[in-house]
Amino acid sequence: MLDIRRVTYDHPDVARLVDEVQQEYVRRYGGPDAVPLDETMFVDGLGGFFVGYETAPDGDDVAVAMGGWRVRAEVVRLGARNAAELKRMYVAPAGRGRGHARAILAHVEADAAANGHDVLVLETGTAQPEAIALYLASGYEPVAPYGYYADEPDCRCFARRLRPAG
Repeated sequence: MLDIRRVTYDHPDVARLVDEVQQEYVRRYGGPDAVPLDETMFVDGLGGFFVGYETAPDGDDVAVAMGGWRVRAEVVRLGARNAAELKRMYVAPAGRGRGHARAILAHVEADAAANGHDVLVLETGTAQPEAIALYLASGYEPVAPYGYYADEPDCRCFARRLRPAG
């Protein structure tokens, strides 16, 4: 079972998981993700950030997954009036294969919708076929590129309309 908690983007567990995902980007793309992010993008009203914890055999909570959203109202896809963007989705190798990515994604979607966002957009790349498969299986559709990597040939962007909260 995954215990999903709202945390700040500067939380130590986030820092560790971000380091891991950046190493993954280096392996897959040859360099880290250069999109500038900071903790102010994920504060109440502007976004939310979450870490998923598993309980280890010794009883300690271990951070194994993360994901968040930030406001991206200027990105109009699927008729969005108030878009949010999915950021830093990642499941550590020790937590893979147990549905944690789907759980974090659903949690982020619900929180973005509860904060008045009608569409969730995201950027990923062709070197992450498992991410693309997750998004397609979760109802995301390909959309025109946007953002930091919009002009990169390996960039893939997706969006999904969110169900209103309640």
